[in-house]
Amino acid sequence: MVCSAEDRYQRMKYKRCGRSGLALPLVSLGLWHNFGEGTPYAQCKDMILGAFDLGVTHFDLANNYGPPPGSAEMTFGRVMKDGLKRYRDEIIISTKAGYRMWPGPYGEWGGKKYLIASLDQSLSRMGLDYVDIFYHHRPDPDTPLEETMDALAMAVRQGKAMYVGISNYNAEQAAAACDILKSMGVNMLICQPRYNMFDRRPEEGLYGVLREHGVGSAPYSPLAQGLLTNRYLEGIPVDSRAAGSSVFLKADQITSAQVGKARRLNEIAQERGQTLAQMALAWLHRDTVTTTVIIGASKLSQIQDCAGIVNHCDFAADELIRIDAILSDGTP
Repeated sequence: MVCSAEDRYQRMKYKRCGRSGLALPLVSLGLWHNFGEGTPYAQCKDMILGAFDLGVTHFDLANNYGPPPGSAEMTFGRVMKDGLKRYRDEIIISTKAGYRMWPGPYGEWGGKKYLIASLDQSLSRMGLDYVDIFYHHRPDPDTPLEETMDALAMAVRQGKAMYVGISNYNAEQAAAACDILKSMGVNMLICQPRYNMFDRRPEEGLYGVLREHGVGSAPYSPLAQGLLTNRYLEGIPVDSRAAGSSVFLKADQITSAQVGKARRLNEIAQERGQTLAQMALAWLHRDTVTTTVIIGASKLSQIQDCAGIVNHCDFAADELIRIDAILSDGTP
């Protein structure tokens, strides 16, 4: 029987998501790329249960997470069955649909048939009656947004999702989605954009829209796939993602300019008594729109490091000025 740490809620801090009644941990665990068939089940279970011991109550999935697609949800469902299900009412589980999952014209994007069918499949893989958050994973250029939002509203009305959200939407698309959902009697809970110190596009309009509509944000790739950790400060380790066969981070994507910035940021982090990863995550929380940050992990120690942001999330004004100067190629 799984017995989680009794002090788990003293180890984490929680923030209210937009204008909702839902609070999420400062750090959430994403099961994007290390919870599929290529990772031993015992390792996956260790990370999921270890995260919950740290007060990480939010686990973020998608229909296509693995690899192969669907396998991360199956892994999570197995952990639930093996004992985590006794804590179901203490856990926030999210999944998404939008990317290709099966052949033919109904296997991807944002049509109602695909979204509802995908959610049903996700629930089956995880052995759940409902998810807490169901996201549309990416905008569909060909399906009317009204149909996509109607599918999200249908998931709530059918009791298959408590809340709904969007991912990878720009500011204009997010504003329209919020308005359409509201007209259907359902509020948008959360938006999941790519956002980190090296990719600040959400600041150009999206965060303003989310603030206006009372929607929370859950940035993914908050550590720029490891570039904002100590992993690459001295070069590319042979066992790193960039040195391997990953299609998401290639060695030639790690530039000397980025490494130079990371080294200077690391100096500030050390002055703050933090790791670079902890400071990069805390920096995203400087804006109240950010509710949680979605981290990935291949080992429990990485999750433990990231959860350490609870010890120092605030920034002095001069620290933010120095960080902005580094990120804009100025001299702090």
